[in-house]
Amino acid sequence: MKKITHVRSIVIILVLTLLLAACGQGGSNAANKQSNKPANGTNVTNAPATEEASKEKPKPPVELLNVSYDPTRELYVEFNEAFAKHWKAETGQEVTIKQSHGGSGKQGRAVIDGLKADVVTLALGYDIDAITEPGLINSDWQSKFEHNSSPYTSTIVFLVRKGNPKGIKDWNDLIKDKVEVITPNPKTSGGARWNYLAAWGYALKQNGNDEAKAQEFVAELFKHVPVLDSGARGSTTTFVERGIGDVLLAWENEAFLSINELGPDKFEIVYPSLSILAEPPVAVVDKVVDERGTREVAEAYLKYLYTEEGQEIAAKNYYRPISEAIAAKYKDQFKELELLSIDKDFGGWKEAQSKHFADGGVFDKIYTPGS
Repeated sequence: MKKITHVRSIVIILVLTLLLAACGQGGSNAANKQSNKPANGTNVTNAPATEEASKEKPKPPVELLNVSYDPTRELYVEFNEAFAKHWKAETGQEVTIKQSHGGSGKQGRAVIDGLKADVVTLALGYDIDAITEPGLINSDWQSKFEHNSSPYTSTIVFLVRKGNPKGIKDWNDLIKDKVEVITPNPKTSGGARWNYLAAWGYALKQNGNDEAKAQEFVAELFKHVPVLDSGARGSTTTFVERGIGDVLLAWENEAFLSINELGPDKFEIVYPSLSILAEPPVAVVDKVVDERGTREVAEAYLKYLYTEEGQEIAAKNYYRPISEAIAAKYKDQFKELELLSIDKDFGGWKEAQSKHFADGGVFDKIYTPGS
C-alpha cells in the first residue's frame, strides 16, 4: 500500500514538473511575441540598425544675412520668399534671409568693419573688391557665378515731375539755369558713381574726348545739386516725398517703382541719349559662411537668382534680366538705348575708382559742399 502511494506521488510530481515546464515555455514564447508588438498591438518588424543609421536627421533652421544696396529692397522681399519656399521643398530645411540696405560703398565698409554678411549683393564690383582686401571674400569671386557674378543689369535714367516742366531731355539740360538735380553722394553710393560716370561719358563724347571739358561739365552739374544723400533711396525720398529738385538721376528700377507707388500722374521717366550699363554683382562672403557653416545655402541662394523664377522676379522688379528668354518676355518694358561700358570706356572699376572717387580724386576737386 505504501509502495503504491509512493509511486503515485512520484507520478504526480513528474506530471506537475512537465506542466510547469510547458507553461514556462508558453509564457516565454508569449513574452517574445509581445516584445515585437507596440503598445497598440500592431505587429512590426524590427528595422536593421543599418537602416536607422542611414536616415539623415532633419537639418536645423538656418539664417542668412544679405547685405545689399539701397534700391533692392522690394526685389529681395519677393526673391527671399521664393528661395525659402524652394529650399524647404528641396532639402526640408527652413531658411530665413535677413536684409541690410544702404549706399553700396557704405555697406561694403560695414562688412569690412565686422557686419557678418553671408552674401553681398552690391551696386558695383569695386565695392566687393574692397571686401577681398582683408580676406573676407576670395579674390576670384567674380568667376563663381554666371555673367561675371552679375545676375541682372540696370541703367541710369531721369525721373522728372509730370509734364516735364523744365523740358529736360538730355544731360546738357541738367546744367541749365534754375534746374535742380538730385543725386546721391559718389563717396558712399554705388548708384551715384554710375550717375557720375554716365554724365562724364556723355561730356567726353560731346567734346571729342576732351577730359578737361568733361571735368568742367561734371563740375557744373554738381553745382546744381542742392543736397547729397548717402544712398539712392535717400535721394528718391528727397525728390519724391520732400519735393526737392526738378530731376532725379535714378536707377531705372527705382524710377519705375516711384511711378508705381505714387502714380503716373506725378512723375515720368526720361531716357537720355546716352547712359551706362550698370552691372550690380553678388558674392558669398567666404570667411563668414565657413565660420557659420552656411556656405551650401548661401551659394544656392545666389545661384537661384539665375534660375527662371529668379530672373522673372528680377524683371518684375524692373531689373534687366540676363536670361534671353525672360528678357524677350519683358522686352516692351525696357527701352533700348546706347550704353557706356565700365570696362571699355573707363578701364574697369579699379581705374575709375582711383581716378574719380578716391580721396583726392576728380570728384574731390570739383565738388565743394555748399558751393
